[in-house]
Amino acid sequence: MSKPIVAIVGRPNVGKSTIFNYIGRNRLSIVEDIPGVTRDRIYMDSEWLGRNFTMIDTGGIEFETDDQILTAVRNQAKIAIEEADAIMFVVDGKTGMTVADDEVAIILRNARKPVLLVVNKIDNMQNEADIYEFYNLGLGDPIAISATNALNLGDMLDRLVEALPKEQTPHEENDQIKVAVIGRPNVGKSSLVNSIIGVDRVIVSNVAGTTRDAIDTHFVKDAQHYVMIDTAGMRRKGKIDMPVERYSVIRSLRAVDRADVVLMVIDAEEGVTEQDKKIAGYAHEAGKASIIVVNKWDLVEKDSKTSLAFTETIREELGFMQYSPVVFVSALTKQRVHRVTELVKYVADQHAMRIATSVLNQVVEDATAINPPPSDRGRRLKIYFTTQPDVKPPTFIFFVNDPEIMHFSYLRFLENRLRESFGFEGTPLKLVVRGRKEKDE
Repeated sequence: MSKPIVAIVGRPNVGKSTIFNYIGRNRLSIVEDIPGVTRDRIYMDSEWLGRNFTMIDTGGIEFETDDQILTAVRNQAKIAIEEADAIMFVVDGKTGMTVADDEVAIILRNARKPVLLVVNKIDNMQNEADIYEFYNLGLGDPIAISATNALNLGDMLDRLVEALPKEQTPHEENDQIKVAVIGRPNVGKSSLVNSIIGVDRVIVSNVAGTTRDAIDTHFVKDAQHYVMIDTAGMRRKGKIDMPVERYSVIRSLRAVDRADVVLMVIDAEEGVTEQDKKIAGYAHEAGKASIIVVNKWDLVEKDSKTSLAFTETIREELGFMQYSPVVFVSALTKQRVHRVTELVKYVADQHAMRIATSVLNQVVEDATAINPPPSDRGRRLKIYFTTQPDVKPPTFIFFVNDPEIMHFSYLRFLENRLRESFGFEGTPLKLVVRGRKEKDE
């Protein structure tokens, strides 16, 4: 069974994200003094007094609005409430109770779930009398805190843990495949996630930069557990005007760091751009398995050779990711979207593949027989032994007589032989060269 889920909800700019970050002791949510900064649901595993639970930060709930994105935010918050085992309702002690607070309270009372009413921005506990009006919300005893000054947060968490359901067995994550969906803004990442999982779990808008945070979505397909991480679109540094977007880029890169597989989404109409190269390069250098997903393929005029020509262009522009499979999809029409999860499972297995030492050394021996190692100043390179100490990415150590003789072109030859022999499709390989002395040590 999964950990209990706690959703933090409330009006915009009442301090939800500040509380969320304190609990996680990490800047996972964007904190900015601008209403509406947090848009999607953010998931984070947390712990207090030995009790594990999952926090969900949500966008502020606004009722009287025609704004398309704010309406979607409200719907996202409602989904979070439905998913939650307990709810932390945050209100503003300085502003006092508002009509919007009362409307949120109606939703929460109808949810029939444990609710902890948190009155934030009580910077002086001598002013605790300011919380009494919030009894009118009908959600039990409010607790006064100051998230900014870290006042009374321990008591708040004590109350929260008391409200959680009884202890559950921790969720087993060893068999999960974590997938980060990355790319430039407005290439269809959120639409792709929704299309893959079949539920509108991520806000979709044609406004570039709609997704600002990295969002985890768990789902199961063919008995395999997946975690989809939809990320903010990464723009060139010079185009990041607001601090909030700067946080988003950092978070997107961190999403890559914690993923097993990366979906590099490219706009079929725009082709591979310089920013695409930088984003893909980060995933490659991080050693992540990757799939290149060409989205909006339904908008491209094509003949029988169009996909082949596009693939060749990708291979030229992203020369360092020759190992990555390319799939052409339309998140809108769901054309070939089913192929994405099939490829994710396949490249994840390739990413975790381990080769027996005896088989590995035989392949290397055969390779050196076909193409003898290089020599320098009359001294020829000798490969004594090869081993694979790690996976994700597959890592190989070549013990040689002199690492300086190992030319990068010969190392590339050895990598190609490994791929020809074992596959390793969709994953980079890490090749390490060590001298014999290092082996002896």
